[in-house]
Amino acid sequence: MTTPRPTADLSADEARRIALRAQGFLGAPDRRSGVRGVLRHLGAIQLDTISVLARSHELVPYARLGAVGRRTVEDAYWRDTHSFEYWSHAACILPIEEWPHFAFRRRAYRNRPHWGHELPDGAYDQVIKQLRSEGPLTATELGGAKKTNDWWDWSGSKVAVERALMYGEVVCVERRGWKRVYDLAERAVPEALLHDELDDTECLRRLVRLAGRSLGVGTRADIADYHRLRGEQVDAVIADSGLVPVSVEGWGKPAWADPAALETSPRGRHRTTLLSPFDSLIWERARTERIFGFTHRLEAYVPRQKRVHGYFAMPVLAGGRLVGRVDPAREGRTLVAKQVTLDGPKAIPAVAQALAEAAAWVDCADVRVERVDAPDLREPLAKELARLLG
Repeated sequence: MTTPRPTADLSADEARRIALRAQGFLGAPDRRSGVRGVLRHLGAIQLDTISVLARSHELVPYARLGAVGRRTVEDAYWRDTHSFEYWSHAACILPIEEWPHFAFRRRAYRNRPHWGHELPDGAYDQVIKQLRSEGPLTATELGGAKKTNDWWDWSGSKVAVERALMYGEVVCVERRGWKRVYDLAERAVPEALLHDELDDTECLRRLVRLAGRSLGVGTRADIADYHRLRGEQVDAVIADSGLVPVSVEGWGKPAWADPAALETSPRGRHRTTLLSPFDSLIWERARTERIFGFTHRLEAYVPRQKRVHGYFAMPVLAGGRLVGRVDPAREGRTLVAKQVTLDGPKAIPAVAQALAEAAAWVDCADVRVERVDAPDLREPLAKELARLLG
């Protein structure tokens, strides 16, 4: 692919602030549109099984809006069919109006020749029949999620309903106790959106455009990663996506930007908050290193003895920078900072503020700091927390 001449030259700092504003961390938050506004602004909110302070799909709107109620978050996603769950960056909550633009992925799944699980004869039709007469239902209610305790050993009904989800005949309409609740797409998706009429090019063009808008500015790899597209898929449509080519100081690779993001200088109040490792601001490690000079790795699946920062280390955002990280836990109504990494003494007020606000959000009355990577900063951090908590 021949890269067109850049329409603008951005400094590294300008690119960082454009990215922060695009992700909802710079400027006043749009509280009127609330959680649904955050979802539409980001285009995708990743789901994950891990829950320490809260699950990741709850942490994402909290990071942008502050202490929004957790029940409010769930209702915003699932009530009145405002979203659906599907495969995007990973398993993600997506705005319902984007259903038509994932037709390319549903078609790819239907044409997929090989699957990891065998589909028993008649299981697919039986699941559809049962959902039509009894739905919405969980996999357990459909006949069982697993045959054994092994996580990969799905029952026939689980294989069938997950296949139907990928094909688009079935939709996850909510999570109940972290279990997917399935219903027929014909009932759950508004009639005007329930179609696969858009060809692959139109779908990809839309998703590339959305990724560019949500990132503000990004490389080809950044844009492809947002909805897990292939590089060649991005190449095929980016010229017609509405994004404009730019150069960014120090990036070393061509980049594209949302033209609206270039119209005004990104200014406003910076958010101070803990970030889920699955937050779209930081979910791609190479981009996080390039923009923030911050190396982050989720260590939940790393053997305990090899962890550096902790099981679910959450980066701390303050002043538009990543200034530290906290590995949290809860003991009753105490938020425990099991391990804290600070970018020097100047980070203490921001990290303390982020911890105090998170504690209040999850109804913890106290914060206990256990380990700080620089031991001499533990006591100043504890004192600042005590001051904030009163």
